[in-house]
Amino acid sequence: MESIRIGVIGGSGVYALDGLKIIKELDIDTPYGKPSDKILIGEIGGHRAAFLPRHGRGHIYSPSELPQLANIYALKTIGVEKIVSISAVGSLKEEIRPTDIVLPSQTIDRTNSRPCTFFSGGIVGHIGFADPFCEETRARTAAIIEKYLAAEQPAKRLFTSETLVVMEGPQFSSRAESHLHRGWGAGIIGMTALPEAKLAREAEMCYITLAMSTDYDCWREDAEDVGVGMVVENMKENNRTVNTLLPLIIDGLSGERTCGCANAAKFAVMTDPKSISAEAKKRLAPLYGKYWG
Repeated sequence: MESIRIGVIGGSGVYALDGLKIIKELDIDTPYGKPSDKILIGEIGGHRAAFLPRHGRGHIYSPSELPQLANIYALKTIGVEKIVSISAVGSLKEEIRPTDIVLPSQTIDRTNSRPCTFFSGGIVGHIGFADPFCEETRARTAAIIEKYLAAEQPAKRLFTSETLVVMEGPQFSSRAESHLHRGWGAGIIGMTALPEAKLAREAEMCYITLAMSTDYDCWREDAEDVGVGMVVENMKENNRTVNTLLPLIIDGLSGERTCGCANAAKFAVMTDPKSISAEAKKRLAPLYGKYWG
């Protein structure tokens, strides 16, 4: 199978890409079950890319139900090296308006019931996560978005130094929680970037979140409390922006990577190789087989 180096994970409302010329659909089984949906392989921005709707077509998986291990594992097995994850988020700051764009630099994990590692079942590993998003990929993407916004949508703004709070969901925040997150200095809040980013790092894949603001969460007393109707309307506008930006981003990310993500797990495994079962080695061969010879 031809390696597809760039993968796009579509968030809420992004179940297809307008500019994707579909070549084939992959129905992949993994040791962690099936991904959220079939992976679409197509051409966009002059390059081949893989697309996976995170919640499944028809939006059938809630944030807490997502088969995130299967999603990342499946993308890894077809050769994906860089993931652009699209996510709808709420704003925790006045200056980040609905329909603005954020490429977060940090995360705070408030999830509590999601499998979050490939290192289990007889193999223990620890991986660095101080900087949750690939800085090389973020910088390239930021330059592309800034150029596009300046020329085509100067009213929209891009933020690149914000912290993303990832909550369990599926309920939205209480007002007290929203004020707490603001007190931490966080800029946006969402439900899906974790453990996705952690798993991508374990799988030695570059990962960024392209966060699209849909609302002001519920902290702003003079604004309508966040609800599905408000989110959906702003999501439609955000999706038009995403479909315009993605061909540009994929083209800009098509080159070789020089970051450390490709070898992020080189020294991660703590388990004595003699103690790792044949089953565990087989299961994790697509991720770490290169280190086992």
